[in-house]
Amino acid sequence: MPGGPADKPVVKHGEKMARQHDHRAMMIADFRRRFLVSLALSIPVLLLSSEVQGLLGLEETIKFAAEPYISWALASIVYFYGGYPFLKGFIQEARSRSPEMNTLIAVAITAAYVYSSAVVFGLSGTVFFWELTTLVSIMLLGHWIEMRSVLGASRALEELARLMPSEAHRLMPDGRVMDVPLEELSVGDRVIVKPAEKIPADGAVVSGETSVNEAMLTGESLPVYKKAGVPVMGGSINGEGSITIEVKKTGKDSYLSR
Repeated sequence: MPGGPADKPVVKHGEKMARQHDHRAMMIADFRRRFLVSLALSIPVLLLSSEVQGLLGLEETIKFAAEPYISWALASIVYFYGGYPFLKGFIQEARSRSPEMNTLIAVAITAAYVYSSAVVFGLSGTVFFWELTTLVSIMLLGHWIEMRSVLGASRALEELARLMPSEAHRLMPDGRVMDVPLEELSVGDRVIVKPAEKIPADGAVVSGETSVNEAMLTGESLPVYKKAGVPVMGGSINGEGSITIEVKKTGKDSYLSR
């Protein structure tokens, strides 16, 4: 019944999904911000690199004594600010002894930053600041796009999950009808579906006739006629008739879950 104990898990689940959405949205915004900052700082680093200057013919146009130190300062911001998610992920992966992509990225940008910094302050060699900043920017862009895709897919799956009702009218052996949470349904149970209600589980009609709207599941725009012996899908919407169905599949085996 509305407001009863069976509703509480649904409310809690909705609150949990909302918190997950907020957390993912914050992470997406954070990656976007880090990407834009890193990209903006990568442009002057590229212009100050000897390779890009040679490619564009700017060796004499952009040439001053403080050039290496400016590149180092800009690359430092990109390394610590833009690279923070990867460095943090590397520490977590190292603690769990399960190196993955964050470890690869963190090792690459750290090696480039430490060696190039040493070159700026006296070591003989070549700096890799533009490689460092562009790598961080590209990885941030990739993670930003990936997380946006994950959030979109998560929302789509949750919209599908909302197709299912929270309760079902289970027909008891003594003829009584009891409203039960979907989790309590088992294969073989008989369920009454009233007009305009959502069908709670995959099954087959055992009595009654109706038309069912399956558009959200199959794309079929017209209502589908159902009578005894015809299968029905959980999440579809019953039409004008009252029917009794026998549950055939529940949980992960249902059409909607698959």
